[in-house]
Amino acid sequence: MTEEGNVSFRDIFSLPVIVAALGYFVDIYDLVLFSIVRVPSLKSFGLEGKELIDYGVYLLNMQMIGMLLGGILWGWLGDVKGRLKIMFGSILLYSLANIANGFVSSLEAYAVLRLVAGIGLAGELGAGITLVSEVLHTKVRGYGTMLVASIGVSGAILANFVANTYEWHNAFFIGGGLGILLLLARIKVVESGMFKAMEDRSTVSRGNMLALFNNRERFFRYLNSIMIGVPIWFVVGILITFSPEFAVELGITGAVSAGNAVMYCYLGLVFGDLSSGLLSQLLQSRRKVIFLFMLLTVGSVALYFLQGPRTPGFFYAVCGMLGFASGYWAIFVTVAAEQFGTNLRATVATTVPNFVRGMVVPITMLFQVFRGVLGLEYGALAVGALCMIGGLLSLRALAETFHKDLDYYEEFL
Repeated sequence: MTEEGNVSFRDIFSLPVIVAALGYFVDIYDLVLFSIVRVPSLKSFGLEGKELIDYGVYLLNMQMIGMLLGGILWGWLGDVKGRLKIMFGSILLYSLANIANGFVSSLEAYAVLRLVAGIGLAGELGAGITLVSEVLHTKVRGYGTMLVASIGVSGAILANFVANTYEWHNAFFIGGGLGILLLLARIKVVESGMFKAMEDRSTVSRGNMLALFNNRERFFRYLNSIMIGVPIWFVVGILITFSPEFAVELGITGAVSAGNAVMYCYLGLVFGDLSSGLLSQLLQSRRKVIFLFMLLTVGSVALYFLQGPRTPGFFYAVCGMLGFASGYWAIFVTVAAEQFGTNLRATVATTVPNFVRGMVVPITMLFQVFRGVLGLEYGALAVGALCMIGGLLSLRALAETFHKDLDYYEEFL
């Protein structure tokens, strides 16, 4: 770690930061690719109409269940074996799974490979954010995690371009190939000094997942870290993923592509992550910025449903606004990493974003239930209100971590 008096902005562009950012870029490419190719891929299996939503929810949930399982596995291994090993082990797994996904010929194989890919996708972000948080000085680590997230989420833009240019099988091949190429960049990246120091202390308990649940204060710190990110995945998992269906319901005057909606949303996320990261450094506060962006999310969701029979271009602009307002993802993951000691940090930073992503499962299940009772629009609004209320209450309970020294261990009784 750089000494306080010698902090340089060149440290922000160090090799660990660049590799973590490129890893997250490929991660996001593969994460959103299914949402983009959902309709054409399922139509190739002979599905139509309502089946496109029902099977789309099923396959999305398989991917997210995989991320829940992978989050636990990679998080534990990250504190036991190291941040670098996990970051690249996860990249290898999801790259191979996506290459295999290009060969699927049945819905059953599609579902299994979405599960395996989800397990792989679970490890990269948490390990990368943990590594960056530990190798950069307190004064600039917010810039580092901002860079990781901003470069990473732009992977969705490439995913949309590739999916619109190539047949959906080939889009999976390209994603897997990018991950394999990224592994070559790991050669000169070194492990976090904090983790190396912890390795030398045999008495320190590492990756103790149960410790997050057997202490009331620690459990609520963990739960609240998860809940502040849930509104983001309500936006991505419901409003953006099923944007073609919402566009019809809202009376949009032309056809809306899920791929374009994802692209504009993630383009907004790029600028949102940059803006929230810079604002966090300016205000020297994570909590204030998250609160502001949550309020922007409420306003953007309201505009989404109140826009009326507009053009597809206007609809995509609203998707971009939703993405910008949801652009506190980097700060959210950073807050989770900063809440816990070195011996639990990778476990938390890896499981928290994946539990948030995994919340898509109950969110989509609630959406299906409320959709049957309240209809498409009001069903989505009811689910969104629950997500936002939970996020705001959790944010209120979390401590500010901007100036926190991360070189410490969690004490287990």
